[in-house]
Amino acid sequence: MNTGRWAIGGLVAGLVLNISEAVLHGVLLADQTAGAMTALGRDAAGTPLGLGLLVAVTFAQGLVGIRLYAAGGGSAVMIGLAMWLLSAVYSAAYFFAGFPGLIPEGVLWWPVAWELVQYPVAMLAGARVIASKASSTPPRR
Repeated sequence: MNTGRWAIGGLVAGLVLNISEAVLHGVLLADQTAGAMTALGRDAAGTPLGLGLLVAVTFAQGLVGIRLYAAGGGSAVMIGLAMWLLSAVYSAAYFFAGFPGLIPEGVLWWPVAWELVQYPVAMLAGARVIASKASSTPPRR
């Protein structure tokens, strides 16, 4: 397996994930999230360190997902769905069950629906990079 090929594909997948997360949280849910943070007595903006951590972890998700894909771990869509389950669904269920009422349900559950599309699309984008560099064969969907 070509390390450079899957790393580039993973970074592309991570970039798709990060852009999608920025649109979701920075635009679509910005007002609801700011309201929830204000109600908790917190700064809605967060910290540069926190934002950097989120961006880094999201790139890591892209790299891990495409590494699994490159190793023959399944189709890009199936890996994306597994990542969605382990990330989005788990996080929302954890906060919903462990900290009931802390986060408004819209802010908690909209990302789960959004990311159901986001993760498979990101994995397909990264897989496309691998396939385009390897040959003209399209990625395993």
